[in-house]
This record gives sequence, C-alpha cells and structure tokens, in this order.
Amino acid sequence: MADKKKNKTLHKELVRQLITLSTSGFGLVAALAWNNVIKEFVDNYVTKWLPQGSGLASLLIYALAVTILAVLVTYNLSRILEKLS
Repeated sequence: MADKKKNKTLHKELVRQLITLSTSGFGLVAALAWNNVIKEFVDNYVTKWLPQGSGLASLLIYALAVTILAVLVTYNLSRILEKLS
C-alpha cells in the first residue's frame, strides 16, 4: 500500500514538472513573438520620427517598451494570484 502511495506521489510530481516545463516553453515562444511585434512597431513607426542614424534611441525605446510590458503583465498576474489565494 505504501508503494502505491509513493508511486502515485511520484506520478503527480512528474505531471506537475511537465506542466511547469511546457508552460515555460510556451511562455518563451509567446515572449519571442511579442519581441518581434514590438521590434517591428519600433522599426516601422517610431524610427520614422527619429533622425537618421539614431539606432541607440530606437533600441532604448524598444527596451523601455519591453520592460513596461513585462512589469504590467507581472503586476497583473500577481494581483490575480492574490485574488485567488
């Protein structure tokens, strides 16, 4: 009986780890997709308003946009977690 319980616990932990791994993998894919969207937006719309040769400025705007997006998503997910707890 103890072996069955131990085996069931092992299976639960394995499934839990697989869920964590797959969630992380899909999160990475989503982050890369958003990375491309933000980069295209900056390249197509923001750099038109900047003087020629302002690669550093467009990179800064891009980094700020990604940082703001990451902070907003993390903050909102934390609030959802608090509500659920």
